[in-house]
Amino acid sequence: MELEEKLQMLEAGELSFSRLEEQLGNPNLAALVRRKYLERKLNVNLSALGSTIIDFKELYGRNIENAIGAVQIPVGVAGPLRVEGDYAKGEFYIPLATTEGALVASVNRGAKAVTLSGGARAKVLRDGMARAPLFWTPSIEEAARFAEWARRNVEAFRAAAKETTRHGELLEVQPFVVGNLVWLRLVFRTGDAMGMNMVTIASDRICKLVESSYDGEASCIALSGNMCTDKKPAAINRLLGRGKYVVAEAVVKAQVVREVLRTEPHLIHYVNSAKNLLGSAAAGSVSFNAHYANIVAAIFLATGQDAAQVVESSMGYTWTEMRGEDLYISVTLPSLEVGTVGGGTRLPTQREALSLMGAAGSGDPPGANALKFAEIVASAVLAGELNLLAAIAAGHLARAHERFGRAKH
Repeated sequence: MELEEKLQMLEAGELSFSRLEEQLGNPNLAALVRRKYLERKLNVNLSALGSTIIDFKELYGRNIENAIGAVQIPVGVAGPLRVEGDYAKGEFYIPLATTEGALVASVNRGAKAVTLSGGARAKVLRDGMARAPLFWTPSIEEAARFAEWARRNVEAFRAAAKETTRHGELLEVQPFVVGNLVWLRLVFRTGDAMGMNMVTIASDRICKLVESSYDGEASCIALSGNMCTDKKPAAINRLLGRGKYVVAEAVVKAQVVREVLRTEPHLIHYVNSAKNLLGSAAAGSVSFNAHYANIVAAIFLATGQDAAQVVESSMGYTWTEMRGEDLYISVTLPSLEVGTVGGGTRLPTQREALSLMGAAGSGDPPGANALKFAEIVASAVLAGELNLLAAIAAGHLARAHERFGRAKH
């Protein structure tokens, strides 16, 4: 009776569709009423969307608006994958949320080949989340003076940022000048958080400091001026990095290539050169790899990362060499934006997926879990990339998709 009464009030305009949580005082009831309203109005069945363990009381004001339920994506695991990193050490099972048949099998076979060859070595070379406010000045003279002033005042910026966060730290200021406009690309260490919200709030505080203390003409016209660059492919992220700049590598034994991957090392090397390097260059690609996005997206969905950041997180380079009869392979991801606290990582299933890899929550010391997770992600990308190149070299790609990606009825 209570549900029917609330539905009638919503239909009569006595309740607001977007303010049900406030008006009903119960986010779970609000999601139910909103979903039932849509079912009745549109004559559809949304019961599957309503079948979830999520408690919307925990998500309201943090993760979702206008909630009606949750979408379920199948999760498979690939592994064990042996990783020897600075933070990730041991064998790991990788959770992959995907609806693409053959993807989990692909990463799984690559993980087997890498592990049998001694494992993947992984290292995070740089760690810094960027936000780049854009400032107007009246002239190039003022722009140059302002950029130099910003370089000299990093300590003041750092102190202002510290007022907004206990976990973040301003590492450097990178000024860029175009005409009379200046971007201050602010790079922060963000601990175990991916940190986008953290650096946005800190950058806003820095902008207020700039406008109140700079002795010339400069005004912030955009808190984010697209020089960051967030959720778009950009050369600046490939060169300077954003998030974690991470590399994973392995020397895959010739016998393993033949017995597990069913091809020859030199054929994988040739396919990488012709496909990933020449093919990508001829196409004008900004990224030189076979399918990083497949693995990155599947791990992001499983672990509650910002799915839109797959765009820049999947940029990167695959490199191969012959080492005698064996195959050297590396993957470089210059803009892997991941965290183990905050955002979607706090959802119950996503937190379990991170726990599967021993990377849930805050690390000891702070930041260690996010770095560990980055090394695992890069190593999983290595496994998936190796297997796809091998499948192409062996002529097995279409066969694999027929076997795993197309049901037989």
